[in-house]
Amino acid sequence: MSPQSIVAKRPIVEGALVLADGSVFEGELIGAIPESGVASGEVVFNTVLSGYQEVLTDPSYAGQIITFTYPHIGNYGSSLADFESRRLFCRGVVVRDLARRESNHRSEAHLDATLRRYGVPGIAGIDTRRLTRLLRDTGAMSGAFGSADTATLLAGAKAEPGTDGVDLVAQVTTPAAYTVGGGERRIVAYDFGIKYSIIDHLATLGTVTVVPASTTADEVLALSPSGVFLSNGPGDPEVVDYAVESIRNLIGRVPVFGICLGHQLLGLAIGGSTFKLPFGHHGGNHPVRHEASGKIEITSQNHNFCVDPDSLGDRVEVTHVNLNDHTNEGMWVRGEAAFSVQYHPEAGPGPHDASYLFGVFDEMMRNPTDWRDKPLIRRTPPARTPGLPAVELGIATPVLSEASAV
Repeated sequence: MSPQSIVAKRPIVEGALVLADGSVFEGELIGAIPESGVASGEVVFNTVLSGYQEVLTDPSYAGQIITFTYPHIGNYGSSLADFESRRLFCRGVVVRDLARRESNHRSEAHLDATLRRYGVPGIAGIDTRRLTRLLRDTGAMSGAFGSADTATLLAGAKAEPGTDGVDLVAQVTTPAAYTVGGGERRIVAYDFGIKYSIIDHLATLGTVTVVPASTTADEVLALSPSGVFLSNGPGDPEVVDYAVESIRNLIGRVPVFGICLGHQLLGLAIGGSTFKLPFGHHGGNHPVRHEASGKIEITSQNHNFCVDPDSLGDRVEVTHVNLNDHTNEGMWVRGEAAFSVQYHPEAGPGPHDASYLFGVFDEMMRNPTDWRDKPLIRRTPPARTPGLPAVELGIATPVLSEASAV
């Protein structure tokens, strides 16, 4: 089926986005039309200039409505090869201008068709500049959009719980373990909402066994891993207490590397605390300083919560700092083969400034007792691992199996 036949013209359906504070934004509904006339979630904004497919398929957006600050979205359509997970987990999409025609030879479907196939609603024609300024000044807030009247949408926005205190990891993690790659070394990767680009990088270091978020420390150690990776993921880290307990029992027994939510969970596992940022960090252009060298990395980020370094005292050495708001972007657990960063070194999408961190993990697994120099090993972005993604564009809820992922 060609993209042009997928994107059959349909009548324009007018709609509106209403925030919990009563702000109203009028537009045109795209993607899947909510049966109830209302789609709700926590509204955030992302500042990437390209890579909308990777953003939409990032499981870390579960429970959220994504506002793209870049005005033109959908220009190059959708391609299965650019998916970062088995499907779209976000609650909705807000854009200024949805391209009516995709212009790329790799495109397999129009973005609107992809949204419809995965049941994700959206709204276009919104003044995203005004919306972004509002969220920046007041903080991320719940919102609702659809074809319902303003009063109904406002009620839906106020009823939306957002991401605080909600275990969204359980909604996105893999239902069963699977294996990718074939190296002699085994790496166990916790799937809190893992992205395929991360697996691609890890697969250059060894055989990767991806396990559900609820996997215990004993079950992980039974696999005799050379290292354990803690992935990104959505929502409030403090409600994922089962993962915190597992991580606590792994520290000191096997090298550990965490990113994003994994960074926050590592902080909780060693006795720290987390807090919610006003509007989070979502984009591919966030400056981060590497404290040991003073070098600046331009990074890809997607998180709403942050580790409080003061709650950890001298238990950690802060290795990276965000230059926009000076929050903690990386840490090493003193005396242990365990480190983490808040951002996305796999850069899917985004710059590759931080890909060296996978090299640091490699060195740590080679010699867990002596790796503190954190060598700046540069790695070229790996090719997509055969078997990933293991889904077809038209399947709404596929499940990865070990057989299909190898």
